[in-house]
Amino acid sequence: MRKKNFLKLVFLIGIVLIFTVNTWNEGWFSNPSSPKSKNPDVVLENQTQTQSKQILFGDLHVHTTYSMDAYAISLPMLNGEGAHPPKDACDYARYCSALDFWSINDHAEGLTPKQWQEEKDLIRQCNASAGDPKNPDMVSFLGWEWTQMGTTVESHYGHRNVIFKDTDEDKVPARTVAASGPYTELFSGPPFLMRNILKIVAPGGNRQAYYDFADFVTDRLSYKHCPSGVHVKELPKDCTEWAATPAELFEKLQQWNIPTLVIPHGNTWGFYTPPGITYDKQLKGKDHNEDVQKLVEIYSGHGNSEEYRPWQEVSIDRNGKPVCNEPSLGFEPSCWRAGEIIRARCLKEGDSAKECDEKASIARENHAIAGVSGFNTVPGADLDDWGNSGQCPDCFLPAFNYRPGNSVQYALAITNFDNPHKPRNFRFGFIGSSDSHTARAGNGYKEYWRKGLTEASGPEKPNAFGMMEPAKNRKKPVSKSIPFSPKGLGPFEIMDNERQASFFFTGGLVAVHSKGRDRDSVWDSLNRKEVYATSGDRILLWFDLKNSLGEKSEIVAPMGSEISFSQNPTFKVRAVGAFKQKPGCPDKSVSGIGAERLQRLCKGECYHPSSERKKLLKSKWLESFLKFLRTSPFPN
Repeated sequence: MRKKNFLKLVFLIGIVLIFTVNTWNEGWFSNPSSPKSKNPDVVLENQTQTQSKQILFGDLHVHTTYSMDAYAISLPMLNGEGAHPPKDACDYARYCSALDFWSINDHAEGLTPKQWQEEKDLIRQCNASAGDPKNPDMVSFLGWEWTQMGTTVESHYGHRNVIFKDTDEDKVPARTVAASGPYTELFSGPPFLMRNILKIVAPGGNRQAYYDFADFVTDRLSYKHCPSGVHVKELPKDCTEWAATPAELFEKLQQWNIPTLVIPHGNTWGFYTPPGITYDKQLKGKDHNEDVQKLVEIYSGHGNSEEYRPWQEVSIDRNGKPVCNEPSLGFEPSCWRAGEIIRARCLKEGDSAKECDEKASIARENHAIAGVSGFNTVPGADLDDWGNSGQCPDCFLPAFNYRPGNSVQYALAITNFDNPHKPRNFRFGFIGSSDSHTARAGNGYKEYWRKGLTEASGPEKPNAFGMMEPAKNRKKPVSKSIPFSPKGLGPFEIMDNERQASFFFTGGLVAVHSKGRDRDSVWDSLNRKEVYATSGDRILLWFDLKNSLGEKSEIVAPMGSEISFSQNPTFKVRAVGAFKQKPGCPDKSVSGIGAERLQRLCKGECYHPSSERKKLLKSKWLESFLKFLRTSPFPN
């Protein structure tokens, strides 16, 4: 955005609240000023609407075992607890976490047309049991996840949740749209030979589970791809639809012409995001659509994606080749650590310092080129060897192998000048969600049962194929790096599942300021971006624009608004902490589905608020608030 004499404040408040809070806090910041040409009637209307709204909490990122990766971690070989179909997601959201709204978002890459129809039917059933549609106990939205992953910064766009306002058959797509790309097979299931070996060996027991899994995958692979270049409404219903880029996804959604939201998420998550990436290319051309891509998930059970830092794992040279960066500001790149591991082994074997320096340099290069698979270039390295490399040392619950160039703060700060007469910026509202892969929406209400409420999984003992087995058991440590080759590696071996398991958390939440509990009201709040994110607690937050200082000054606009000023704006900010939780489940949950089902879904621990609230740490509150205000656009 060009520098002018006014501040164009994008009032997109969704601060990830990184503290436990309570008490009322009110503050006014900067000098008094008035917005340009503000109608008094509009001021009065905004004041009245703000006072009449209620804060509702939801989760817009929930997977069931209809997602291929979720099904895999439910299997005995990974100590899974068994399938969690869509019905579990509905019951958990209603009776365990007591959400006001949620959405189902299974990976489109693994969904068949038949399963998509089953999910549509389930969501309708879940809504039908919610009571009066004008005042339901919970609103259930329909959607999927478009799960794109590239092997390079040029080919990577990342994951997006697609959510629809309505659920009627004629108001939702006939098919999901999956992401095509080099990692598509990760979400399409193991090949024929592996599926049959699993049925024979049945690692962990329960052979029937592997027969069911094999049938699940075989059915998915039996569907043909839809023909390209055909309007979505003219395609056969029983084919699978694909889009390679966000632009292609947006085009297909526009052809359906139904109310839709597309929400990017996990952008800093280095588990699958190539090192050295930045958000810049996503602001170009048709790969961003402001009409539907209004929100961004800033926090989930996979960590925080908010914070920018000035370091990067790698730099990209003029030829597009990744080059390992040196440690900086407390951050040690994993590629640098790879060199140090090899150097230490080399010196231990008695080689000269010069020779070991050369081996360390090669190790850094191999790791940088391998990207997210770099851990494979150092045979036998264990968790202690890698230490804290790749991690943001001073971020709040950061995503694994943090990619700060893809953070939300970076995205908000950049400007695209491809059209010099119409500079382009992201105008995101911020949400949190869970990204649960066990159908457990809003699972951050209590910190317990890590294995069930996060995606941390793995075999307790070596299994038949070495899948997810510790690296030190797979290969012996040697004093030289091995260039990465995916040949012969399974999907669990391409990415660093072992270290990632230490960086899963319980999920976040999206809060909306809504005029009512009904579907239309919640959807309108999401579209207005009158939303904020929390890291799991049901924190109450009001963040309003005022026209002057003082108790009686009017509210001009609520969070989500976009207003132009000639001087600094004035805000009224209030926050109330989440309720402290009581043990167990409330009577309405027990009477709703029974103690036995509650035990299976949430181990008998539900959202069960007391009358006491958590305390606000004011210094943390102000720090987060002021950090947000300092995020302003700058030219690319």
